Amino acid sequence: MKNTPIDSVLVEQKIKESGLPVVGKGSIREIVRLVNNIEKVSGDKFIRMEMGVPGLEPAEVGIQAEIDALKSGVASKYPMIEGVAELKPEIARFVKLFLNIDVNAESCIPTVGSMQGGFASFLVSCRRDIKKDTTLFIDPGFPVQKQQHRVLGLKFETFDVYDFRGEALHEKLESYLEKGNISTIIYSNPNNPSWICFTEKELKIIAELSNKYDVIVLEDLAYFAMDFRKDYSKPGEPPYQPTIANYTDNYILLISSSKVFSYAGQRIGSMVISNKLFYRKFPDLKRFFNSDELGYAMVFGALYSLSSGVCHSSQYALKAMLKAANDGDFDFIEMVKEYGERAKIMKKLFIENGFKIVYDKDEEKQLADGFYFTFSYPGFSGIELLEELLYYGISAISLDITGSKRLEGMRACVSQIQRSQFVDLEFRLKKFAENNPIS
Repeated sequence: MKNTPIDSVLVEQKIKESGLPVVGKGSIREIVRLVNNIEKVSGDKFIRMEMGVPGLEPAEVGIQAEIDALKSGVASKYPMIEGVAELKPEIARFVKLFLNIDVNAESCIPTVGSMQGGFASFLVSCRRDIKKDTTLFIDPGFPVQKQQHRVLGLKFETFDVYDFRGEALHEKLESYLEKGNISTIIYSNPNNPSWICFTEKELKIIAELSNKYDVIVLEDLAYFAMDFRKDYSKPGEPPYQPTIANYTDNYILLISSSKVFSYAGQRIGSMVISNKLFYRKFPDLKRFFNSDELGYAMVFGALYSLSSGVCHSSQYALKAMLKAANDGDFDFIEMVKEYGERAKIMKKLFIENGFKIVYDKDEEKQLADGFYFTFSYPGFSGIELLEELLYYGISAISLDITGSKRLEGMRACVSQIQRSQFVDLEFRLKKFAENNPIS
């Protein structure tokens, strides 16, 4: 029997009952389910770092607006698929004030979270040209987006970007694009799971090649403006959240409300398509949709098929939150800086107990402290480490499922860890280090 903080016999039993052939290869939701079962039976609270969910209270301005909308009777009415009229201009205004990008309100579409936005984008962008049927993931990345491709029967290729930063990105990226089969490039910025952030030089490289090979860039801004090394909180004032939209018209932006507004439960995000791409015609779209215009196919083909619109009341919540941010009355960045503070403390505790940070640099700059960080421990693969840490009441996910080539690593999300748990985290990490001395 292992001398561990959580009963080792119980943990072993629940692992067997989970039905997972290899626990370390489990999906995020499978790890959540397993940890829930261990917590329920053991009565011990885990240090839960496996799922990227908000750990802060939702924005009050959104809650009140949604309550008011429900009281006005919107629950009995179908929303317009393209979004309620009052919301769309606020999305366009937000994009102008916080990214310094001009888009028409028509090109701004609410989605059922960025998950639906991505799904719809893949449906359309991968079918616009019969010769281009493959998505390129600049990894590491969000595992579910690859699952979406499998569900849709779409092809994808992938590479880990960490060894191809700066100028090296050009040659690596072009080696995929020159084959002519890539329809779409997708990445997140800041990156889930590594928290690396692309530099302006790298965004220019991606944009230049997307123009050269006519590829749509899908930029996932789930952690909008959460690179806390710069202050992106002032509407209409530089610096602005970095974006590919500065350098190409071949873009679709996915802006989540889940993390920056802590509004994950209401499942609402924004899809922003460049004006040029929105109205661009692709004859091959007619194979699947009634129109060959990308924006029309996106709204009345893909999004209509998926949900027939976004929850009516939550659209009014998003409108209120965006308006408050646009007017300078709501500093949403100040609200989420707590994640960076937690990460700084937690990374220190891991390092002091023999763990290493896997992704630690943006080219030559130290990586920011934010929503995620990555770690490893000598002598363990990420898959092995995930299972072993369960006995210590610590849960995370293996980088193996994210497209990372750093298979020794794991991703930690800081959002669910309260400061009151830091003492417990330190104790468990020390116990792990005692039981696994580094040779």
